[in-house]
Amino acid sequence: MELEKPRAQQPPDGCLVVAIRVPVRIVMLVVVLPVRMAWDALVVAGRFLNDTVLRPVGRALLWLGRAVFVWPFVALWRWVVVPVGRALAWLGNVLVVVPCGWLYRYVLTPAGQAIAWVGRGIAAGLTWVYARVLTPVGHGIMWVLKGVGALLAAVGTGVFTAVAWLVRHLLVVPATWLYEWVLAPVGRAIVWCVNGLLWLVRMIATGIGTALYWTCRILFVLPALALWRWVLVPVGRVLAVVGREIGAALGHAWRVAGHISLAVGRFLGTLFRWIFVEPVRWVYARVLTPVGHVVRDAVLRPVGEALRAAGRAARQALASARDSVRQARADVRRMLFGEPRQPRVMVRREPAAADTRTLGSSTTALTKD
Repeated sequence: MELEKPRAQQPPDGCLVVAIRVPVRIVMLVVVLPVRMAWDALVVAGRFLNDTVLRPVGRALLWLGRAVFVWPFVALWRWVVVPVGRALAWLGNVLVVVPCGWLYRYVLTPAGQAIAWVGRGIAAGLTWVYARVLTPVGHGIMWVLKGVGALLAAVGTGVFTAVAWLVRHLLVVPATWLYEWVLAPVGRAIVWCVNGLLWLVRMIATGIGTALYWTCRILFVLPALALWRWVLVPVGRVLAVVGREIGAALGHAWRVAGHISLAVGRFLGTLFRWIFVEPVRWVYARVLTPVGHVVRDAVLRPVGEALRAAGRAARQALASARDSVRQARADVRRMLFGEPRQPRVMVRREPAAADTRTLGSSTTALTKD
């Protein structure tokens, strides 16, 4: 069993908090009590309305929606769409699938086999032409092209060598000398000058930034910090205490108003029960129930017996009429088509399933009479 952790002791409240708490709670109770009682009344009225009006109306609308929208479509699907679909499927099978199968089996398949046989002959001819004609011709053309390519490669190698020598001695060597002895020293001097200029600009910017920093700190930051520390923080703490007390008072007033509203509701419920419910219950138990029993025993039960007897007589009459119609239909069928053929009785030499063969019976070949 775990020991309950001791609650952290709250620091004692000051006199300002105590002075604010009691008036605020009184004011909040006076303000919140009518709101809470109105809220509880609306909740009770809403529950009563939901139980007595909205839920039955919703069930009635649900049944009506099923009767108007669901059941007609279900009947349409079951008794119209499904039979029509089956009929269309049968017609499609008879008018499309069977003719297409016959066409594929007896027309397209022989035609495809004939086309395949012709294609195999054409492919064999083309293979022979490729192997006996095109291949030797191609080998000769490739030999000529290899010779021409070797000649062009030799000429291109000589021309490339000459052009590379001219480019090296006319462009690369002078450009290298110009970069090493002219452009590199000039670039180093320019970089040194730019670095000096950047150092000078950096020092000037640092001095100006330091001066602006201290100016803004003295003129703006230190006054704003003093305002925050010595004015806004104390005012904020006071406002936080006031807001916390108002919130706590609102919750306390809401709970107290709930208890008061519950007591008022119980009183009104008891008053309503003694004024309306108990007299109605007494009238129902002492007056309506005996009258209802008398009406049930003297009127409703004899009427029910008479209706049940009439129903039994009607069912017997309908059964007799149904038997008469069935017998008349059988007589008409017998007059038109004759007696139905009786099934022939087959004489079986084997015993029945229940009568098994034994040594004492005469069903064997050795003991047969």
